Amino acid sequence: MEISEKNNFCVILAGGRGRRLWPASRHEHPKQFIDFFGTGRTMLQATFERFAKILPKENIYVCTCKEYLELVKQQLPELPEPNIMLEPIHRNTAPSVAWATMRILQRDANANIVITPSDQLVLDEQSFFHSIDVGIGYVRENDVLLAMGVKPTRPEPGYGYIQLGDLSCKPEVFKVKSFTEKPERDFAKMFMESGEFYWNTGIFISNAKHLILTFEQIFPEVLRNLKVEHPGYTLNEELEYVEANYPRYPNLSLDYAILEQSKDVYVMKCDFGWADMGTWHAIYEAISKVEDDNVLLDSHVEMEDCRNNIIMLPKDRLGVFSGLEGYIVVEQDNVLLICKKGDSSALVKKYASEVQIKYGDEFV
Repeated sequence: MEISEKNNFCVILAGGRGRRLWPASRHEHPKQFIDFFGTGRTMLQATFERFAKILPKENIYVCTCKEYLELVKQQLPELPEPNIMLEPIHRNTAPSVAWATMRILQRDANANIVITPSDQLVLDEQSFFHSIDVGIGYVRENDVLLAMGVKPTRPEPGYGYIQLGDLSCKPEVFKVKSFTEKPERDFAKMFMESGEFYWNTGIFISNAKHLILTFEQIFPEVLRNLKVEHPGYTLNEELEYVEANYPRYPNLSLDYAILEQSKDVYVMKCDFGWADMGTWHAIYEAISKVEDDNVLLDSHVEMEDCRNNIIMLPKDRLGVFSGLEGYIVVEQDNVLLICKKGDSSALVKKYASEVQIKYGDEFV
């Protein structure tokens, strides 16, 4: 399927540290650069390849940190280097998207932009491509920020929830009434049962002109002064200016900037089989189970009377387990993690922070 208008672009967010997937995800090699499932493709590669099927490769940008430049180049050798946008200092996702939007507008004043995380599972690509096509068509005609939402299949406390408001002029597109990030499980259950709430996939679509105006309302005058100080600026002048001024941006997530700070926000109902691969619990829920509901991530194991576990071991390891139920078992380099699965994302992040303080950076 080709959504081939040359003024359609994609921004892939690939600068996260991925601490909720520690110890597999490490500071020097975080989750987006890992092949968790033994497919031969990392999560970043899978995301890039998905969008390369519907967009010109030169219209795909990757936002990441300076320390991950070589990883991006190794994994995406076909991506033009000017399309790799390196934050000079970590400032969360909203500032990096603001910068990418400015860069894209320099290329095409009529650009439409799809913004996507790099760590997601999409099971039905044809349905996904259809949703992207419909979404781009909608933002081409309407100055809105469009979130892609999927119907919850379980009361997942690790996701964001978008409440549907009034129906727009387009079927399946609704005004966003409210947004709740990572609710308690009881609230997540209530949201799911109400039928009014959809999971926030973190994928947003907008036309670039409206998107840059939205950022100008949220952010202080940082990058927008570039045109004033350097009319007709070159790429090198842009990079020098960003290096000097980017630290002035607040540390703000895209979800917060768009869903909680903006007014013209809509959500489109989607059904393409989605999961955020950001936590061990989410991976467990999304992946097909083997015997007794165990999830084995490209690992060699022998199991007896084990159920409801997720296990990831190095390729040169063999794990033997007996009577294990409801655990995460992950070994990577110099760390072995064994903990109860449950709603583990906050715990794993806490363990990583405590290990870093007590034993040093080499363990995270």
